[in-house]
Amino acid sequence: MSEQQLHKRGALVNPANRFEKISFERDEDISDEDYPSSKTVFYKDTSKSIISYNDSPDIGFETSLNPYRGCEHGCVYCYARPTHEYFGLSSGSDFESIIFVKTDAPALLRKELAARKWKPQIVVVSGVTDCYQPFERKFQITRQCMQVFREFQNPAAIITKNRLVTRDIDIFKEMATYNGISVMVSMTSLDPHIARKMEPRASTTANRLKAIEELAKAGIPVRVNVAPIVPGLTDHEMPTILKAAARAGAQGAGYTVLRLPYAVKDIFERWLAEYFPDRKDKILNRIRELRNGALYDSSWGTRMKGTGIFAEQISQIFEMGVKRAGFPSKRIQLSTAAFKNVAEKQLKLF
Repeated sequence: MSEQQLHKRGALVNPANRFEKISFERDEDISDEDYPSSKTVFYKDTSKSIISYNDSPDIGFETSLNPYRGCEHGCVYCYARPTHEYFGLSSGSDFESIIFVKTDAPALLRKELAARKWKPQIVVVSGVTDCYQPFERKFQITRQCMQVFREFQNPAAIITKNRLVTRDIDIFKEMATYNGISVMVSMTSLDPHIARKMEPRASTTANRLKAIEELAKAGIPVRVNVAPIVPGLTDHEMPTILKAAARAGAQGAGYTVLRLPYAVKDIFERWLAEYFPDRKDKILNRIRELRNGALYDSSWGTRMKGTGIFAEQISQIFEMGVKRAGFPSKRIQLSTAAFKNVAEKQLKLF
C-alpha cells in the first residue's frame, strides 16, 4: 500500500464484523491505484434520545452526549471502533468513513433537559466519539447542543482533540460565569511523526496546545488528558506533555492507558507492523504485561489504567509529572446550582 494511500485513513485494514458471517476481502492482486480512497459518507442518525447513561466505576461520569457515531479523526487506537459493528459495518476504515449524524440532537437534548424527571447533572460531551470532528464546521450539531446547555444552564464537560473547540468560546464564556463548562484536550504524543500516523485527521499537537492556550486566556477551565498512553511508544513523553500543557494554561490533567477491545487489536497490530516493525513486539508485550497477559482486559476498576509493575510505574511518572509541571492545586468544579428549566417557565406564562 502506498504512503499516500496510508495517510488518508488511520486503519490500514477493514476487519470482518464479529457479528456477520459474510465479509469483504480485498484482492491482493489488485493495485492501490485500482482501489480509490473512500470518501466520507454521512447518514442521518434517527435516535430517539440523546443522553446516554452508564454505571461504570472507571469513567467518572454517569451521563454523556455524542452527536456523531463514527469518527473521521481516524485514530488507530480508538476503543470506540467496535461500536460500528452493531450497524453491520467494520471497525476499520468504515468507522472513519461512514459517519452517522444525529441531526435531531439539539431538539432531543432540549426535550430531555425540559422533562420533569431530569435531575440537573454534568453531561460529558464526547464520551465515545469526538464532538469536534472536522465536519462539525459544517453540521454545527455540537454548537447547537452547547447553546441548549447554555439556555438551561446545565453544566457540560467536553472531551476533544480538535482545535475547532475554540470556535465556541463565545458560548463557553457565558457558561463559565455559572461554573457550567470545562474542556479536556486529549494529547497522545508531541512527536509529529508518531501523532500524524496515529491520529491522521485530528488537530496537530501544536494546534491542541494553542487550543488550550486560547481557552485558558478566555477564562474557560481547561485540562489535558494524556491519552491513550501507548507503552513502549509514547509513555516516556508524559512528563513533557504535562509540562507543555501546563505552560499553555491547562489547570489539571488526567491519563488513560491504551485499550484494544475486539477488532481494535488487529487494527493496531497491523499499524505497528507497517510503521514501527522494530518496536512491535516490545509494545505488544508491554501491553500484555499491563493486561494480565492479554492485549485487552475489560475488568472494571483496571481497564483504564492496567495492572502490575508497569501500571504502577506509569502512575508514579504521571503524579511526578503533574507536580513538576506546576498545575494549580485547585480542582475544576462544575455546578448545577444555576440550572433553570426554561420550558417550565415558558409554560407558566400561559
